[in-house]
Amino acid sequence: MDEVIQLASGAIVTPLKRIEHPKGDVLHGLKATDDTFRGFGEAYFSTVLPGITKGWKRHERMTLNLVVPVGTIEFHLRSLDGQIADSIRLGETRYARLTVPPGVWMAFTGIGASLNLLLNVASIPHDPTEAVNVPLEHFSLES
Repeated sequence: MDEVIQLASGAIVTPLKRIEHPKGDVLHGLKATDDTFRGFGEAYFSTVLPGITKGWKRHERMTLNLVVPVGTIEFHLRSLDGQIADSIRLGETRYARLTVPPGVWMAFTGIGASLNLLLNVASIPHDPTEAVNVPLEHFSLES
């Protein structure tokens, strides 16, 4: 995957560089000059265990920039009305950034065999009043 992909849900997948080095690799994440950069609010890590799904959540103002440096995570995305669906796996074998704009529903599943690590570089600081959560059963995980 060498080109930026616009998903039907409105999310964007951007390939990232992984520079191999014998003492440890360098993994790019996000630059202020990237087209998908919408400001910096905070960066945080989240883990998800194999076979576990977290979600559904929709942010009203936050743009998420998601990178999976360890393991593999499958992201499940739905448009605001829930009708348009996308699924995409990112991780060590498909190293890319998933940019999720406000208004897109998201859940994610740990696919890797052990720890799956996610980095979110969010456009605004965490604000519990700007996100909506619904039970996992609210939407199908299938595209």
